[in-house]
Amino acid sequence: MAKSIPLRKCVGCGEMISKKDMIRVVKTKDNVIKLDLTGKENGRGAYIHKDKMCLEKAVKSKGLERSFKMSISPEIYESLEKELIDLETE
Repeated sequence: MAKSIPLRKCVGCGEMISKKDMIRVVKTKDNVIKLDLTGKENGRGAYIHKDKMCLEKAVKSKGLERSFKMSISPEIYESLEKELIDLETE
């Protein structure tokens, strides 16, 4: 029997793709929101494509806010965008 590939839904575009092709955004119990590059940090996670466009869609659709059940400040979105751009250039 083939091993199943875990799928996750992008909070930006809504596409279901494999977990390893996405980046996890995590909300810690201290309500700190950041990128989780290891995928193993404690806290509530939401997944997003490694793409600036999907982050912009998530901002517009309030996808992360729905996932974390809280409002997210523009500063947090800016820091997530910077981290994502850094990843794209690596």
